[in-house]
Amino acid sequence: MQKSFKEDKPTLYVVATPIGNLGDISYRAIEVLNDVDIILAEDTRTSGVLLNHYQIKKPMMSYHEFNKEAQENKVIDLLHEGKNLALISDAGTPGISDPGYEIIKAVIDSGFHAVSIPGPSAILAALVISGLIIQPFTFIGFLPRKPSDMKKMIESYQNRKETVIIYESPMRIQKTLNTIYSILGNRNITLSRELTKTFETIIRTTLDKAVSMDHNPKGEYVIIIEGNHNIQTHFDLTIEEHVQEYIKLGHTEKDAMKIVAQERNIKKSEVYKAIKIDS
Repeated sequence: MQKSFKEDKPTLYVVATPIGNLGDISYRAIEVLNDVDIILAEDTRTSGVLLNHYQIKKPMMSYHEFNKEAQENKVIDLLHEGKNLALISDAGTPGISDPGYEIIKAVIDSGFHAVSIPGPSAILAALVISGLIIQPFTFIGFLPRKPSDMKKMIESYQNRKETVIIYESPMRIQKTLNTIYSILGNRNITLSRELTKTFETIIRTTLDKAVSMDHNPKGEYVIIIEGNHNIQTHFDLTIEEHVQEYIKLGHTEKDAMKIVAQERNIKKSEVYKAIKIDS
């Protein structure tokens, strides 16, 4: 049990920073960044712009995807010395499609405090103005780079009813939209880029129109996709009906039974038995 403000322990503050507009930082975030001993930054040059803007003069330590394992012991050692640290990413909330999870877990496992200083998040910023159903939603993050893995990932969400959120780079946006459309068919979609910045652009459209657009090659995209509201969930179906839904989508009976067993968290033999009894 962590009592963040009742127990005096060295702490790693996980601080959300602006996703574009520097004015979006919170008073509390500025206060914490001024108070800690060291700031862990994904890119010290990028974070330097923010810190200089708010006249925050604290030493920075690099912490990113390619040195996170090497830096972990240093971070834990600093906490053992009684230092308080802040973790920031280039933009938004650390750990959300950015480095952070591993060091946060290591800090917790070592018995120190991890405290969240909430703030900007591209996921929520894009979702609340998408015009699509806000909740429930599922955040995937970046899709796998390998085409077969990307296809498999998207297929696993094709029958889900909740809104789905994906991050994508401007260089891969066209290919990703084509793949999504080929699997999910036509749905309402919102594309957001350069959120909170001068060239903020929100495109509320459908997948069939989105794939034929020319997309700006600058600024990461937040893709928000309408859930599938045309099918029943497996809670509404018998086991046999559930299997038939996947067969209709092109799966073999064997594969359909396997998927149904996984989704219902039952043994494949139970699916087989239910089908034989119903037939």
